[in-house]
Amino acid sequence: MPYYRVLFLLGLALLGACAQQPQRNVELDAESECPQRLQVGQGMTLSLPSNPSTGYRWLVQNPASNILRSLGPEVYSAPEEAGIVGSAGISTWRFEAKAAGEGHLVLVYQQPWAPEVRPVQTFDCAVRVK
Repeated sequence: MPYYRVLFLLGLALLGACAQQPQRNVELDAESECPQRLQVGQGMTLSLPSNPSTGYRWLVQNPASNILRSLGPEVYSAPEEAGIVGSAGISTWRFEAKAAGEGHLVLVYQQPWAPEVRPVQTFDCAVRVK
């Protein structure tokens, strides 16, 4: 087999491997523009300001489970420079686009023991997966 055919076939194999890798992880926060467009297999990280010491928590009201898969529970982190008990921090969730379709990722900021009280904040992001 001539070397140019080998190189051609090798090039096609490399292009195929590159085409199957998911795109970079998408970072969302409270000011993010929605709707978000993802591809199947692509990761998404959502970070929202939070202060659990007040009794308020972000609760996932609609996880858009038809198109997104949760990659674990909420992770809370407090900024190290604050050094003050009760200071605000960041709550973070990780998701992966699992199937093509459309949905809404909805989180509400409220006290978990008072679900009848209207949430203080709502994060509602339309997500489309191709």
